[in-house]
Amino acid sequence: MKTLSSYRKKCLEERAYVISKYMERRGEILARLHEFRHVNPDRYFYELAYCILTPQSSARSAAWAVEQLIEQNFATSDFDPASILRSGQHYIRFHNAKSGYLQNMKKLFPEIQEFLLREKSPGASEIRSLLVDQVTGLGMKEATHFLRNIGRNDGLTILDRHIMRALQKLGVVRRIPQSLTRKSYLALESKFVRFSEEIGISVDELDLLFWSLGTGEILK
Repeated sequence: MKTLSSYRKKCLEERAYVISKYMERRGEILARLHEFRHVNPDRYFYELAYCILTPQSSARSAAWAVEQLIEQNFATSDFDPASILRSGQHYIRFHNAKSGYLQNMKKLFPEIQEFLLREKSPGASEIRSLLVDQVTGLGMKEATHFLRNIGRNDGLTILDRHIMRALQKLGVVRRIPQSLTRKSYLALESKFVRFSEEIGISVDELDLLFWSLGTGEILK
């Protein structure tokens, strides 16, 4: 009982800390979310490319690579982007595989764009499922990341290592799983959503807060 009581105390202290940090950074967090909600649809292609590049690579390297893709008009030009991805200063891990993912995504993107821009667009969960099923290189986390970056995730959560560590400290989860199936992802997502409702801070705001606590910055 003593161990459990100590664990609960630490979780409560961590919750108080998170809430205090949220109050400090709320304005910056809301400003970033406002930016996401007003991303021009012309940018969707490169936002999706960014989310394909981020797994196991730094956000800064992925952002740099995307800027190079934009400069070379990758969306409308026929070339292998592997040379960009293997840049020494901004190296993207598994650059050959991810180059293939980007080229495959480009073929599918007109259909994806049409799906996103329908007058009566499907819900976020349906769009996420479509992306995971159709776009090689996108898992549940990456597909949710894309939807968040265009302001379309509607309460779906990005379960990356920063988020999972934060949820563990807060007592939302006891252990961080080695890997996530779609079923286990959805189960953990439900826990995250319940926690956000308990403390009265949206999952989108918590996501950016956890990122800032883990990295020192509010990135995308």
